[in-house]
Amino acid sequence: MARLTKAQREWRPGMPKKRRSVRIMFASTVLTLEAFVFLFATMSIAGLHGDEYGKPVVWTVGLALAAVSVLTCALLRKPLGFGIGWALQAVLVLAGFLDYYMFFIGALFAVAWWYAVTKGGELDAENRRRDAAQEEWERQHGSD
Repeated sequence: MARLTKAQREWRPGMPKKRRSVRIMFASTVLTLEAFVFLFATMSIAGLHGDEYGKPVVWTVGLALAAVSVLTCALLRKPLGFGIGWALQAVLVLAGFLDYYMFFIGALFAVAWWYAVTKGGELDAENRRRDAAQEEWERQHGSD
């Protein structure tokens, strides 16, 4: 028999489904796409500067950054995850010193990250207000 998660064990009929955070979904999407950018940037930098820095070093750093980008998605429920996300944005922009196209790509992803964090937070706040208003309405009028 499969093990049940805590949410599955605590679920009872009629319980409302817990709303997922839009901020976390947006930020996870940006970080996952960034993992691909780190991979492609690694290929580019290995081709341009592989002899200078050593291809194994370039590939190790690039793949580690891609892995950190994906693994950070699991930390987004805590402030540390967003701090790591901001650090990854800085690394992506600073990669422009190795391949000048990365200044542009890094800036675009930094803007996407900023938008995901701010707009996602606004949408989560709006959803909380709507849920509270819905609960109040159901309390006053009864739910069927």
